[in-house]
Amino acid sequence: MTPDSTELPAALRARLAADPLWDFALALYARPGAEAACLHLQDDAGVEVIELLWRLWLFRHGLAAGPMPDAVARWQAEVTAPLRRLRRSLKAEAAEREGVAALRQRLKAAELDAEREALVRLETHSLDDSAGHRSLATGDDLQDALPFHSRLTKASHLSALGRLNGQLDPS
Repeated sequence: MTPDSTELPAALRARLAADPLWDFALALYARPGAEAACLHLQDDAGVEVIELLWRLWLFRHGLAAGPMPDAVARWQAEVTAPLRRLRRSLKAEAAEREGVAALRQRLKAAELDAEREALVRLETHSLDDSAGHRSLATGDDLQDALPFHSRLTKASHLSALGRLNGQLDPS
């Protein structure tokens, strides 16, 4: 695969299939500082965590993701984001009311299910030659693989991105 090619070679497709996006996301998110970095980029820079994890997964395999599929963006906007907003809006009341706390936990589980579905859709999309991913050139860094990099203007954004980059392949 050349840097301007969009067709996935069989070996690369096999590597992606052997490293499921959901498993990658769970492992990365559990590493020290990764959850906080993802949430900071989401809340402060408007970077959707699901899109970030997808792009990090592909970057780890030497690819820069093409555009976010419209169907996944719509899923995030119409399903995941409303669940997140509702869960967050109940935080204070959940501290005082047991029933609200239980409801908030169910919303959290539903939000996680919605995120998993989005990641499954992104993985399926990524294995298709029409996905529009490009191979990274030698010397390309993470910023070259992130179309929203120009929105990461604060030092805290760059620090969060650096923490995530450092967690991609911890030795």
